[in-house]
Amino acid sequence: MTLRNRFTLISSLSFGIVSIITSAVIFFAYYDSTKIFYFEKLRNTALISAIYYLEKDELPKDRHAQIKQEYKHLIQNNQVAVYNQNNEVTFGQNLNDENIKPSHLRAARNNKGTQFMSGNQFYYGIFYPDNQGDFVVFVKSPNDSFQSQIWRLSIIMLSVLIIGLLAIFFLSRYLSKVVYKPISNVVERINKVDYNNISTAITSTNTNDEIEDLIKSYNKLLGRISENVLLQQNFINYVSHEFKTPLAAISGNLEVFAQKDRTPEEYKKVAKESLDNVYEIENILNNLLLMSGMTKLESSHKQVRIDELIWKIYEKLEPKAKEKLSSLKIELQVMKPALLEFPGNETLLYLALYNIVENAIKYSQDHPIVITLSESADHLNIKVKDQGKGIPPDDLAKITDTFYRGKNVDGIKGSGIGLSLSKSIFDHHHIMMNIESVVDVGTSVFLVFPPDA
Repeated sequence: MTLRNRFTLISSLSFGIVSIITSAVIFFAYYDSTKIFYFEKLRNTALISAIYYLEKDELPKDRHAQIKQEYKHLIQNNQVAVYNQNNEVTFGQNLNDENIKPSHLRAARNNKGTQFMSGNQFYYGIFYPDNQGDFVVFVKSPNDSFQSQIWRLSIIMLSVLIIGLLAIFFLSRYLSKVVYKPISNVVERINKVDYNNISTAITSTNTNDEIEDLIKSYNKLLGRISENVLLQQNFINYVSHEFKTPLAAISGNLEVFAQKDRTPEEYKKVAKESLDNVYEIENILNNLLLMSGMTKLESSHKQVRIDELIWKIYEKLEPKAKEKLSSLKIELQVMKPALLEFPGNETLLYLALYNIVENAIKYSQDHPIVITLSESADHLNIKVKDQGKGIPPDDLAKITDTFYRGKNVDGIKGSGIGLSLSKSIFDHHHIMMNIESVVDVGTSVFLVFPPDA
């Protein structure tokens, strides 16, 4: 069932149920009030009848004549029965009415009055004590008028209910068309999306409603899917490109090496170069595997000393910095030792920070690299600053994209994975990373750890 049909059905059913309940309440309220009205008229008539029959000997003739005139206007003689103490009709012509039973007469005497319906008649009886004795006066009236009013009310309410249901059905159909038109437009736009270029966003409706949120969410999803598709498309090209150089070096060395006998020193040299190329391939593969499993990472975090990680990285990379005629320097400006403890995955954090410092060494151009640990309120901050060639503004916005490398890297080896992997690790740990760079001045990487970590 479509949403439009479901909306129409639910609207019609809701209106129908509410209308039926409302109609029932109105009907029974009107039924009871009308019945009370008729019984009240009969009570007045019974009282006038009692005065007419039983007070004739006590009232002045002109007053009795007035009552008689009013009595004749209200009721006919054959609708009145005045019962004495022996339950015998002494006045009126409504004799031997089978509907008036002794129990009704007792009820009238005990309760000073009684009322009931029987067949097509309303009955009302009152107890009337008089100097001639105690009497029960019963009057009856046909309920044809009452039944006619109830019947007309039933027809009117049923007609209104049917017309209302038809009106709400067609109105719901129309409104559902209006309400779901934006959804239909979104579906139509989605169907027109070129799947060869799924990054094309759907035009916003600018309505600031749920449809707008749906379009934004869909466009975000398309963007993520497009990135993943692009990543997959680039993966083969990247792997073939990155693996081509070390594999070519290995095969070339072995081919040349196999042409004649070599000295032990030459054997060692070729073996070392081959191993270096194999390690480079292994490192690329490890990074790729780590990146592919980043979103599925469910490792248990533990308290990690960030300063200890920095010193481990220093010990590992300080010889490499010397080879580049550069130096590593660590500045610790943290007064709260607790800020240096952070709950996270030690291996991943080590790898992320290692990549940041290694990049600084690669592009330092013989200048020192400074690693500064500082605090700001309840935040731990890390700054890795080099004085290298810097990153052009056009590259800076894309520098953390997977496989992306700046235009000014020249012959410096790299895979375009390290910085992207570091950012993924930092995002996983909710660590903010910001990069500032000026060409030929240097680059600074700022890391802000979550508060109270």
